Amino acid sequence: MSAEIRTFLCRSDNVGVLLRDSRTGACAAIDVPEAGPVLRALGETGWRLTDILVTHRHIDHIEGIPEVRRTTGARLTAPARAREAVPDADTYVGEGDRVRVGDLEAEVWETPGHCLDHVTYHFAEAGLAFAGDTLFTLGCGRVMESPPETLWHSLRRFEGLPGATQIFSGHDYVLSNARFALAAEPGNAALRARAAEAERAQAEGRFLVPSTLEQERATNPFLRSGEAALAESVNMPAGTDPETVFVALRAWKNRF
Repeated sequence: MSAEIRTFLCRSDNVGVLLRDSRTGACAAIDVPEAGPVLRALGETGWRLTDILVTHRHIDHIEGIPEVRRTTGARLTAPARAREAVPDADTYVGEGDRVRVGDLEAEVWETPGHCLDHVTYHFAEAGLAFAGDTLFTLGCGRVMESPPETLWHSLRRFEGLPGATQIFSGHDYVLSNARFALAAEPGNAALRARAAEAERAQAEGRFLVPSTLEQERATNPFLRSGEAALAESVNMPAGTDPETVFVALRAWKNRF
């Protein structure tokens, strides 16, 4: 089973993604932050859009959907909890539902925290997770509609995935996330190398999306809140419950 992927920037920092099943030619856009870049990517690749998979209802992830649907006729799949904001979807999904893009199959995870309707599309066989604004390269989403513990529990779902799983986030916040991560864990050599890689990527017109879960485990402070250095960074003793450390880290990031 072969998945082809094209990533590109939309708006100022949204990451647009096209996912194509090379055997059947089926192709999905993960969110449509802006119509123009998605349609250009389709033109450049020659791919035919068959599906749109929405991760959550925020306007910077759905604004381009009407124009892209008019142009392509793509089927629209959206979170059931986003029905009011995305009223014309062909399919609404929730926890445990299955979504197909040709022969590629994803399980839907409900991953609230950034917002209550947020879902992640996990294509286990292809080794891909489209995490929207839940898990970022070197960071995590801002908590907007729930206690931070809700996002913590959503992030923990990623821990059991294979390290090679590619994580596609909804924004390129890598440099700002790297600055915070270095403030929280300056002694992390892998993090220092990753931050330097992010600087090089920007200079070359690239961005570090996707990342891999293995890379995030080694460098992302919000997945490392069980480490003594992260507890100490928020003035807590080593051995403090990782969830408590996470909450403090997320509050610090809000002020950073």
